Order: sequence, then C-alpha cells, then structure tokens
Amino acid sequence: MMIFDDPLITSLTEQAKQNPRLRQHLNLHKSYDEASQRLLIAMEPGTYLRPHRHLVDAKPESFVGLRGRVALLVFDSTGGIEKIIPFGPGEGAAGVDLPPGIWHTIVCLEEGSVIYETKQGPYTPISEEDMAPWAPSEGDAESAAYQQSLADAARATSSGSPGRSRLVPSE
Repeated sequence: MMIFDDPLITSLTEQAKQNPRLRQHLNLHKSYDEASQRLLIAMEPGTYLRPHRHLVDAKPESFVGLRGRVALLVFDSTGGIEKIIPFGPGEGAAGVDLPPGIWHTIVCLEEGSVIYETKQGPYTPISEEDMAPWAPSEGDAESAAYQQSLADAARATSSGSPGRSRLVPSE
C-alpha cells in the first residue's frame, strides 16, 4: 500500500524541479507488464509533452489533479486546439477520462503540480505514428516556444472551451 501524503508529493515535486525535463514519474505498478499502469507525475511549468494519441495501441487513460494546476489540451488532426480543460484542486474539473485515439497533451500551469495517471497495461511506448506530426519533438529547437504557446492558450482559458484556435509551429 502507498499513501499519497504531503511528504511523498513534496519529494516528487522537488525531484521534478531538479530534472532537466521538469517532470518526475513515480510508477506505482511493479512491472511494465502489469494490466494496470498507475503513476504519479510531478511537473513544473515549461515541461513539454509532445501532443500524441493512443490509436496504434488503443487504450483509454485517466488523469486526476492532486496538487497545483494543469490543463489537458485536445487537438484536431491538424493541430488546431479543440478544447482546453484545466483540472486540479480548485478547478471546475478534478480530472479527465480520455478515450483512445484523441490527440492531446497536458501543460503544467503552476509550480509543484502533481497528477495521477492510469491506463491499461501492459506498457508500450507511444509509436511515432501516434506522435503529432504537426508538433515538434521534445528537445527540438522550436519545442520550448511551442510549449509556451500551449501554456499561454491554457492560461487564457477560464471556461475550459476556447473554441478553435490554430497553434502549429512555424516550419
């Protein structure tokens, strides 16, 4: 049994601050082969999760905000933002259950944010086919500016539905 108490969450957020990727995972499952993949993810503003979907290995996933503020961004097939859903303590939503095949990413809007993620196992890395072709790869020169544009769009959203906008990195 593991209790998600304040010392555990604080320790994880401190690790995320020291990580060059500005996030830190704590796997709760013992093996990547388990039928249920569960993890805590601490993240800091500026961390970049390339938009992706889970279609090749079609699995739903769920996110619950435990601390801080994050937002799930849902995209159309060309990179236009269809929906922004801020979630976490004090938000209108505590979390999101996402069906497979939807283009999405999560942006961190507040220091010390931690989410709980769960999805069906066994774990399989996201295929290149399921990575958004219109978004830069993590570490690419334009990824920081693209991530910032996504965070800015999420911060500007108060109702969780900004309408449709277009955020595609310049070529």
